[in-house]
Amino acid sequence: MNFSSVGLILLGSTFGLILRIYINNNFKKSIGFNIQNTSIVNFLSSFFLGILVALNFVNNQILVLFYSGFLGCLGTFSSFIYQLFILFKKRQFLRLFFHYNEVIILSFLFFYLGYFLIQFF
Repeated sequence: MNFSSVGLILLGSTFGLILRIYINNNFKKSIGFNIQNTSIVNFLSSFFLGILVALNFVNNQILVLFYSGFLGCLGTFSSFIYQLFILFKKRQFLRLFFHYNEVIILSFLFFYLGYFLIQFF
């Protein structure tokens, strides 16, 4: 890894972090059921990943900037695992099961939506 790759990762991760903080602080709405902000971030990062996979970049600098930098910092897998741990610790196994399935299934659907939109156009 060279210095330009490190710079691209830092640039991408800065924008990913800014977007994640913005979403965590400004999306406090309920749409009939409770979707946590980290789940919204995961859905959004899955959607962007679907777009990037469909675009099939061959330029390594673009891949480093967006995949490793932006999406690496935007996606919050560790927060997802922490939420599952809290539900486990509180012995809320049914909520844990539904939250896990919600995030996994909806993240995949958002990935496919991003992929499909690029393939369609």
